[in-house]
Amino acid sequence: MGGALSQFLLLFAPLFAIWYFLVIRPQQQQRRKIQDMHSSLKTGDRVVTTGGIYGTIVSFRDGVVQLQVASQVKIDVARSAVTGIVTEETSRDAKQESGAAKPKR
Repeated sequence: MGGALSQFLLLFAPLFAIWYFLVIRPQQQQRRKIQDMHSSLKTGDRVVTTGGIYGTIVSFRDGVVQLQVASQVKIDVARSAVTGIVTEETSRDAKQESGAAKPKR
């Protein structure tokens, strides 16, 4: 009886370790990184949402962030919908990609 248990553990312990390092740990690190980014958001940051909307943070309320997406246009989005802070480099890269994606006539 004890031999079967030890064989079971010898088989599944390495599999669990592999699963932990390939799946669980990276997800935890990504979640921690996103939580840190959400907690460091401040008014004036340029952000992108999960829907691909770019805007500048105007204000905060509970779990809602108000973004200004154009002159006189403000929208409310969930704080969890903010996926990243846009820097000068990332906005420049996005413009280059959109320019390269347009078909030439």
